[in-house]
Amino acid sequence: MTTRATRGTRRRTVVALAVILAVLSAFVFRLIDIQVVHADDNVAASLSKLSNSNPVPGARGDIVDENGTVLASDAFVYDAQLDPKLIDDYEKQTDPKKKPKMPWAEASEKIAAVVGMTGDDVRKLVSDALAKNPNSQYAKLKNGLSTEKYLALRDLGLAYIANKPRAIRVYPNGAVAGNIVGFLNGEGKAQYGIERMDQQCLAATNGSISYKKGQGGVRIPGSERIVGAVDGGTVKLTLDSDLQWYLQQMIGEQAQRQGAKAATATVVEVKTGKIRAAAEYPSVDPNNVNTVDPEYWRSHIFSDAYEPGSTFKAITAATVIDQGKATPLSHVTVPAREKFPNGTVINDAFPHPVYDYTLAGALIDSSNVGLSKFGTQVDPATRAEYLERFGVGQKTAIGFPAEQSGLLRDPAKWDGTTMYTTTFGQAFTVTPAQIAGAYQALANDGKKIDLSLVESCTDADGTVHEAAAPQSEQIIKPETAAAVRQMLENVAVQGGNAKTTKVDGYRIGLKTGTAQKTDGHGKYKSGVFFTSMVGIAPIEDPQYVVVVTLDEPTKMRSSAANAAAFQQAMTQVLKTYHVAPSSEPMGPLLPKFN
Repeated sequence: MTTRATRGTRRRTVVALAVILAVLSAFVFRLIDIQVVHADDNVAASLSKLSNSNPVPGARGDIVDENGTVLASDAFVYDAQLDPKLIDDYEKQTDPKKKPKMPWAEASEKIAAVVGMTGDDVRKLVSDALAKNPNSQYAKLKNGLSTEKYLALRDLGLAYIANKPRAIRVYPNGAVAGNIVGFLNGEGKAQYGIERMDQQCLAATNGSISYKKGQGGVRIPGSERIVGAVDGGTVKLTLDSDLQWYLQQMIGEQAQRQGAKAATATVVEVKTGKIRAAAEYPSVDPNNVNTVDPEYWRSHIFSDAYEPGSTFKAITAATVIDQGKATPLSHVTVPAREKFPNGTVINDAFPHPVYDYTLAGALIDSSNVGLSKFGTQVDPATRAEYLERFGVGQKTAIGFPAEQSGLLRDPAKWDGTTMYTTTFGQAFTVTPAQIAGAYQALANDGKKIDLSLVESCTDADGTVHEAAAPQSEQIIKPETAAAVRQMLENVAVQGGNAKTTKVDGYRIGLKTGTAQKTDGHGKYKSGVFFTSMVGIAPIEDPQYVVVVTLDEPTKMRSSAANAAAFQQAMTQVLKTYHVAPSSEPMGPLLPKFN
């Protein structure tokens, strides 16, 4: 017989069992969730608490010259840090089996000896960190340690020291080609130059090293997993660093001698378009860029566009000859000052009586009036087309960072003055690199070859990727180029700088340029000039083009200021590349006057 008390006991038992079953079900559900549903996630989470992973940086690729001389490379340093909490835990450890073999007092002295500190200094780093935060796991020990010091710290076998590797960029040759090579900023990002232009080749792919940690942060043997880094490739330039060094020293001395604020010297190989030297003053040392004004961190050979002046009179001569409008012996009547039919007045830079100038004579004496009369025998559209053929108004194929294209206005919009000034290098702008490219075409029988600065990229595994072959184009007839070269040789022999630019044993062609600088508001600065001199040698078998520029020389304000620098530069180039002296004598001098 079931009594009320019995039924009550049974209900309580059933309820208790139900509660127990509910609790068990919850545990089972949770267990399944942990061990089955989210097993992988939970295992990963637990392992992550035991794991440690550090990046392994790859080395950025080298930049080398044409002979393999290193201009930029990576070096590794190490930033050492301490774990104050772990040190404190060790010091408080009472279990002899878990207590470190080397007490902190002794360890701190050995650490100090390696990093060049005192034991007191090292201990203070830790005590100060713990005073601020009892759970602190970081105290900077010393940054920028060498590999030797890193290995010495590692060999101490102390779990509370961490050494993080860090790559730094070094430039063994300092300022040699610094404006071309470029540099990295404090975050390791490429700034300017080849460092930026060839980032894809130079950049490394980082790897990693991971391992499991046991009690006390001790690395578990056999738990390491390494993913190797891939180093960047090596960029080989067309530059010769020895020639580059010489020209930088020389152009710096000449710039200071002439009181110029800046200067450049550019060397191009005629048959290939390769730039063999690109010297600048002031030059930047990528190891310490703050030694010069940021204005000179970039390459002015590519980034400065200015009116070229008389150096482009040779291009006008090439245009009228190629168009069949004149020969070197064609002649025009030239006063020192001419008022043209549209009212434009053009003056020569020197007083003279009325001359019956030949084209050769107008080029030799650098007559603005003479070139205006010859040049305007070709219509503006055609003249503009020839300027474009010679590279005006377009960047070089190099695509150098911060490179300027220069300015060439639509000939349909040329005003009455521009109609004439474009014949003698005004009303358009070019860079020194573009001048070198234009004269390369004159030297190479009228075939213009794209300038180049990079030979190849070699991957870390040794795979060599040669630079794409440069494009070339026949922009004027070979006989036109030969006629212009003959006139340029006559400029070198009969011109005002003949004695100071002579290169013993070699026949050379030469043209000077003295260009006014604009004030940025449509007018020219008074008495402020950008002077240049460009030459070809040997003229009978052209091998090299040399361009020398001075920005605002003050001792001599004409292109005569460039003569000594040009002569030294061309002499050194011919010596460096063992160019044989001229074996053929110069032909008869071209007459200056009819």
